[in-house]
Amino acid sequence: MANWSLEVILSSLHEDIQRRLSAARETFAHPVSKGDASEKIWLALLQTYLPERYQVAKAFVVDSEGKFSEQIDVVVFDRQYSPFIFNYEGEIIIPAESVYAVFEAKQTANADLVRYAQRKVASVRNLHRTSLPIPHAGGVYPPKALIPIVGGLLTLESDWKPALGDSFVDLLNGASDESRLDIGCVASHGYFHRDKDGNYDMVPEGKPATAFLFKLISRLQFSGTVPMIDVDAYGKWLTK
Repeated sequence: MANWSLEVILSSLHEDIQRRLSAARETFAHPVSKGDASEKIWLALLQTYLPERYQVAKAFVVDSEGKFSEQIDVVVFDRQYSPFIFNYEGEIIIPAESVYAVFEAKQTANADLVRYAQRKVASVRNLHRTSLPIPHAGGVYPPKALIPIVGGLLTLESDWKPALGDSFVDLLNGASDESRLDIGCVASHGYFHRDKDGNYDMVPEGKPATAFLFKLISRLQFSGTVPMIDVDAYGKWLTK
């Protein structure tokens, strides 16, 4: 039998992400190129390791009232129960009901970026979401309650010293409910998440990318399933 080591496997996963993010930072001179490379690395991580019921893409989110979010670097969304995902001229557009989580992905965390990420998250949470009654063999279940959309931030570095210190926490705590960041990773230093009591746990984990991935999977497990989308509410735009 091969001498496998779970410790080595989990460590290697983090080290691969940190190495690739660091290489992107050192290789690309243009800020936009650095940002694009970072997004692709985080997208690849989640596309590879999240359960198959979840899909991951850079996308816009739209609601049945015709309102759009800002472009989101990383959207975790349902594909099993979502009847349509638009791909228009290379841009992916996802109905708001299908979204589980949204993330901003950049090279370095700082005050401006956190506020920017909060605004991006709010642009998704403020969209209208439908939820239809669910038919079953014995009748009809009432409409499913809307699941909270997870918001987060993904970076390699932090401009704060310490990286996950009070300045970072104060900024996270100052957000409105719509713009709140629930979870994130600063791959060179640690990860953070908001607990059930609304307090932030800043974790200087030795292998932050892996630890963040596990925490996100755990959070998604308790989110349940997205609601049954009212397709007719979107279809009304065909007659306008």
